[in-house]
Amino acid sequence: MAAPLLRFFGKVSRQLTQPWCSCRPFLRHGSSPAAGFPPLQTYSEEEDMMREAVRKYAQERIAPFVSQMDENSTMDPEVIRSLFEQGLMGIEINPKYGGTGSSFFSSILVIEELAKVDPSISVLCDIQNTLINTLMVKLGTEEQKEKYLPRLASDMVGSFCLSEAGSGSDAFSLKTRAEKRGGQYVINGSKMWISNAEYAGVFLVMANADPSAGYRGITCFIVDRDTEGLHIGKNENKLGLRASSTCSLVFDNVTVGEKSVLGEVGQGYKYAIGMLNEGRIGIAAQMLGLAQGCFDHTVPYTKQRVQFGKRIFDFQAMQHQISHVATQLEAARLLTYNAARLREAGRPFIKEACMAKYFSSEVATLTTSKCIEWMGGVGFTKDYPIEKYYRDCKIGTIYEGTTNIQLSTIAKYIGQEYD
Repeated sequence: MAAPLLRFFGKVSRQLTQPWCSCRPFLRHGSSPAAGFPPLQTYSEEEDMMREAVRKYAQERIAPFVSQMDENSTMDPEVIRSLFEQGLMGIEINPKYGGTGSSFFSSILVIEELAKVDPSISVLCDIQNTLINTLMVKLGTEEQKEKYLPRLASDMVGSFCLSEAGSGSDAFSLKTRAEKRGGQYVINGSKMWISNAEYAGVFLVMANADPSAGYRGITCFIVDRDTEGLHIGKNENKLGLRASSTCSLVFDNVTVGEKSVLGEVGQGYKYAIGMLNEGRIGIAAQMLGLAQGCFDHTVPYTKQRVQFGKRIFDFQAMQHQISHVATQLEAARLLTYNAARLREAGRPFIKEACMAKYFSSEVATLTTSKCIEWMGGVGFTKDYPIEKYYRDCKIGTIYEGTTNIQLSTIAKYIGQEYD
């Protein structure tokens, strides 16, 4: 089906991918750049139009389902269909495969806008675009691309399978094995905390094809949902992101052909590292959007609620708290956008991605907590969406690299810079 929402924006933001983008923060339209530097912008005109289109779509097509999906811990099929219809699940896929043909930065903006309404929908879109599609585009053979990319752009959710019971932050200690038997691989093992598993039609599975080589035996395999021996466990009963499915997977003599290897045998660890580095920018955008959505719901309430004869917004102590949070949000936005621009420009971005993911997660925690306080008793109830944002944000300090992992990586790069 055609993708009316994003098709127009297929070349969004590419003109802004300039070498100088890594050196200075991005200013909003109308800001005065320092002498000698080209004008800097947070968004191009096309990006602004795209953000508005996604915002309108999210309010009209997603917002009515959010509370029910959270309560039932399930994602409405109509919402998933609409994401595909609007081109939001194949943002960077080439139009010849049915995708939108847009940019990485466009994906980040879409993830942010969706998270303002429902972070569960945002993470579905995030994983599809920054992990599944990117791996398939970068590593897939032409045969694999022709088979999977049109489906991933139009009607099939993908899932990335790395984590295991004993393999979380230490991702390369995974135990799932892929034994070579003739022209086939037989996969045995299990995975945990696999996002999108309930709805996925294809899984990208990290398994060790040569345990004697340690992590250098890790290989990425394409496994279709209906493959015999693949068992999908129950949906986890989570604190937040409840509409986003998180399941365990068991591989019981799952047999795939050599053509199901994505990329090269033994290079899976490199692919995983690369995708997680990029994916952290997506998580930063998700946490940023979540925090901004919570803030946008709360501040109007402070301007309506009257105590002691005046709006609570008009108390200086409240104004200072709101100003502090707003500044933190803007700082998180600039960190996230800078990391995204760097990645898009082909510049080093790992440290910046870790900073963006770490800081945005912290800001989301601060923002949602403060918003509940500002709302008072009603913020503690399910009649308002604030408590849901509060529950949803906690995962930001955990998945795709815990806060401590981000800080350790940042420190490593700082150490290298000062050697």
